Amino acid sequence: MKKAAIIGGTGYSAIELIRLLDSHPYIELAKIISQSQHGELIDETYPHLATYLIQPMQELHIQQLIQEIDIVFLATPAGVAKEIAASFLDTSVQCIDLSGDLRLSSDDYQTWYQNKPASPSLLEEAAYGLTEVYKEKIKQTNIISNPGCFPTAVLLGLIPLLENNIIDSKGIMIDGKTGISGAGKNPSAKTHFSTTNENVTPYKIGTHQHIPEIEKYLSQSTEATSVKVTLTTHLIPMTRGLMCTMYAPLQQYIDTDDVINLYKHYYEQSSFIRIRKTGEFPSTKDVNGSNYCDIGAYVDKRTNQLIIASAIDNLVKGAAGQAIQNINVMNGWDEKTGLSFLPIYP
Repeated sequence: MKKAAIIGGTGYSAIELIRLLDSHPYIELAKIISQSQHGELIDETYPHLATYLIQPMQELHIQQLIQEIDIVFLATPAGVAKEIAASFLDTSVQCIDLSGDLRLSSDDYQTWYQNKPASPSLLEEAAYGLTEVYKEKIKQTNIISNPGCFPTAVLLGLIPLLENNIIDSKGIMIDGKTGISGAGKNPSAKTHFSTTNENVTPYKIGTHQHIPEIEKYLSQSTEATSVKVTLTTHLIPMTRGLMCTMYAPLQQYIDTDDVINLYKHYYEQSSFIRIRKTGEFPSTKDVNGSNYCDIGAYVDKRTNQLIIASAIDNLVKGAAGQAIQNINVMNGWDEKTGLSFLPIYP
């Protein structure tokens, strides 16, 4: 049994980690670290966790963690995680960063996050944790940069197509929609009920920090010039769930059935990718509370466009579930361990 700690233990991703780790047979959640709420019990903030953890949340003590903990999940805001993760270099501790601190090059991080980047040694050590694509690299490191929620849905939908030269690397358009939990726990005027209810709002147009992450890993999947995308994200009035509808120019003649078969072949060894039949498309409800990514596609011959719909739960496959999937791969466990549950419906 490996002992785990969550640092930044009161955000939505952390709470989802607690829920998922509760059913993991090889991991014991031993510590929850919260600088702002140390000394409090977790159920004082989240009553649904009453009687689950009787140990109060603790302050961060790195050396104590190195001695006592095998796995650390960093559920801290961007800008904080990189300093903590660096402490676990050259130790046996497995570290999963759920923030964006380790996803980009130093220059891109400074530009898009407007913050000092992580050290070169930390960036070099960290593997990008898109499990279905980078499994071999994940097996060989102790530090994982967990992908963002929008990049997870987008990359799983587009990488197989770019690798097989099905779509053009230019002119890719992405329409992304996420539930309110995607905006995080801290309330704001934008996430107030009276603002979000019966309303759809585009945000961060042209400036979303997931744009360079998507472009970086799409570019690695093709021999073409650097991929550029247009991403428009929307906040929609539901708690959780994320849908990306993508439009990409076709580079060769192909019909919808062939695209579906390509996806099925590409992901035939992937436990959490479900490809829809021709003419069928996913909805966010189909993956609610699960670690699945559901993908559907349609070839629009009239416009020579391929339309892809990719749905995930932003807190599970887009955060906590994928983090646990990566830990499973790092330790040689079945990647479904602790994640074999069906979506919640209705």
